[in-house]
Amino acid sequence: MGLIYDNSNGVARITLNRPEKRNALDEDLVAELRGALAEADGDPDVRALLIAGTGKDFCSGADLASLARVAQAGVLENLEDARNLAEVFLAIRRTPKPVVAAVHGRALAGGCGLATACDIVLASESAQFGYPEVNVGFVPAMVMALLRRSVSEKAAFALVVAGDLVSASRARELGLVHAVFPDELFESETTNFLTKLAAKSVTAVALTKRLLYRTDSLSFEAALEAGVEMNAIARMTGDFRTGVARFLNKA
Repeated sequence: MGLIYDNSNGVARITLNRPEKRNALDEDLVAELRGALAEADGDPDVRALLIAGTGKDFCSGADLASLARVAQAGVLENLEDARNLAEVFLAIRRTPKPVVAAVHGRALAGGCGLATACDIVLASESAQFGYPEVNVGFVPAMVMALLRRSVSEKAAFALVVAGDLVSASRARELGLVHAVFPDELFESETTNFLTKLAAKSVTAVALTKRLLYRTDSLSFEAALEAGVEMNAIARMTGDFRTGVARFLNKA
């Protein structure tokens, strides 16, 4: 089994389970990942998603042996294979539920892209991030759309053309990582983070995620107008009314 799926306490835990391959992404694992994301998205009991990996590393990226085989095929087959991973990134962006990556060990190439595709990235202190595709004459192509939206233009360029690994603390400085936890506390701190996240208002989180990513393609004026519309919609939700009533009763 290339993936382990578990749903408990409002959190769907999607764990890459190819430790002997450093959780490299082959066709089967990508398909399983897409299926798990769809299952979590459609489950009303799931309030947050976690993507993690077994073994020493989070994910080493594309399975190069598998990639070398498909590279011998025609352009249409290669387009389809590449698009399958792009669909994973899109599924993470489209689900209204927050998706968190828990990165330990190394997150490389497409594996680093998988982490970056998530809404929030948590890292253990010893974790490393990198886009080493250039070192094997390859291009970090699809992940560029994710990286460019997470760090500055110059930082993104340096990461993809140097192909070097960066530490978790440096990744946080660049904007790739939200929080870094000591290795010995990583599992417990990640669980605490997910527990708190899953307790947030479902509608507020969903509307916030939708608006945030919608602004990518909007002008300043259009983004403000989208904010006006979302503000009005949020006022009419049951969660908002309950939250305001609770706040006023405390006051």
